[in-house]
Amino acid sequence: MSAASHETLLTGWTREITRAECRPEAQTVHCIARLNENIGEVIPYLNAVLGGYTYIKEPPSVTFRSQGKLISVHADHIAINANRDEEEAEKILQWLQREINDAWKRRDRITPSYEAAPRPRVIDILKLLPKTNCKKCGQPTCIVFASLVIEGGKGADNCPELAPHMQEKLQEYLGQFRFD
Repeated sequence: MSAASHETLLTGWTREITRAECRPEAQTVHCIARLNENIGEVIPYLNAVLGGYTYIKEPPSVTFRSQGKLISVHADHIAINANRDEEEAEKILQWLQREINDAWKRRDRITPSYEAAPRPRVIDILKLLPKTNCKKCGQPTCIVFASLVIEGGKGADNCPELAPHMQEKLQEYLGQFRFD
């Protein structure tokens, strides 16, 4: 029986938890889940639903940001970085399993996406910042601040030197992108 005939595409996985060998002091763990089934067919649908940060057509994979993590979904495995512990990784895998199976069930109503979601650009953010490198935001330079904005770690309201009208422009610019 082919995967296309099943309503449930992903039934489970084998989880591997590791710490970065180069950084034994790291407080986070990484998770690789080896999937019981090949889910390559659902990846363009999942990309459409979750708005992939990057999308690769062959072999199919999508990477997106969610819950403060980078999550890469491949046909045969899922990788999740920077988990607090094994429990957090398992919760994210269970959430992904629901998302994958839901996208699979609804695939006839979803237009598959073979492209990454648009992302903000550092240069466009930097153009809206005061470029004083004042460090009042806690960052050494405005370009570092702009990079953190792209990562979703900072927002327009985190720049104390940003004039209100420029704060509005930055919020408007960022509003066209998906941050999870």
